[in-house]
Amino acid sequence: MFEDFTVLLVDDDHFNLMIMQGILEETNATILTAGNGEEALVQLEANPQLDIMLLDLQMPVMDGFQVLRLVRQNTRHNTLPVIVVTADQQEVTRVLGMGANDFLPKPFNPEEMRMRVHNHVRTKRYQDLISNMNTMLEQKVAEKTAALRKALALSQEAEYEICLRLGRAAEFRDMETGMHTRRISEMSKQLALMAGLSERDAEVLRLASPLHDVGKIGIPDRILLKPGRLDESEMQIMKLHTTIGGRILSEGDRFSSLSAGQIVALQHHEKWDGSGYPYGLKGEDIHIFARIVMVADVFDALASDRPYKKAFPLEKIINIMEEGRGQFFDPRLLQLFMDNLQQFVAIRDRLQDQQDEPDPLFELLAIT
Repeated sequence: MFEDFTVLLVDDDHFNLMIMQGILEETNATILTAGNGEEALVQLEANPQLDIMLLDLQMPVMDGFQVLRLVRQNTRHNTLPVIVVTADQQEVTRVLGMGANDFLPKPFNPEEMRMRVHNHVRTKRYQDLISNMNTMLEQKVAEKTAALRKALALSQEAEYEICLRLGRAAEFRDMETGMHTRRISEMSKQLALMAGLSERDAEVLRLASPLHDVGKIGIPDRILLKPGRLDESEMQIMKLHTTIGGRILSEGDRFSSLSAGQIVALQHHEKWDGSGYPYGLKGEDIHIFARIVMVADVFDALASDRPYKKAFPLEKIINIMEEGRGQFFDPRLLQLFMDNLQQFVAIRDRLQDQQDEPDPLFELLAIT
């Protein structure tokens, strides 16, 4: 079921506008339209409640590239989800690099359009919720100073739950399981403490690690859910989940878990030998948070059943990870992990995958 939202459709082709409007009328959308870029900017200023924009690129007066650039430069609107609609696949990488959240190919697939729009609206509501957390907490502290300790404890718990939900928002479109984020969280904190990080930093990493793959929510289904091997152009788009995750978690410096989550999202595919992405960082230039999450994430992936494979035996997992020593993994962190392997196996056994049950928080926020 779709929640209420407001969408701006921008296209100079009246027929395309009618098609998009007809598709989204089956949702609970308030639909606004614009026939060129200048009209789109006028609509944007007049409707601050706007939740998402579907943007054509080739238009007179002001094209979609200019609109996207101006939206991302405007502090009032730079978090607005923008889905580009285009028939030219060569434009996709360019607009994603400029800050577009997603793209839809022409001709449109109605169900795909509705689900893409819904996913990005849901992500925006998460971001709005997180942005308001600090203000809400300050008001509570001002009103009830005596309840400060309890309020802070509840805040940290809520922050962790929101981080988990953000992580799971990406998992719902992938093949990961609901317990995957919790296992990564607990394993990352354990390895952080073994590596000598403070209790505070280890706890920050526990909160942040579920966000490592949040950027996958911006990867097209045809790539994310492709059963076979990705070709080179598809792989380049898949790799964008790191930078998309970084954008989703940007400007969250007031919240240590979001700031750390941005680091993890951006760097968890960097490799110790410098052959990773997106920046090709090497060795200790990779933040230790990301190096820790890589070890935990690879171990859990190898130790878990997936639709396309069974969990590997522990001996094979050890052999595979040892082959990545000094290439994928920080050798010191990998050695700490192997020296204490049974502790991580115990976390894995304690947080086994199970049938997903209805999520009270999702129902409360009316986003499912």
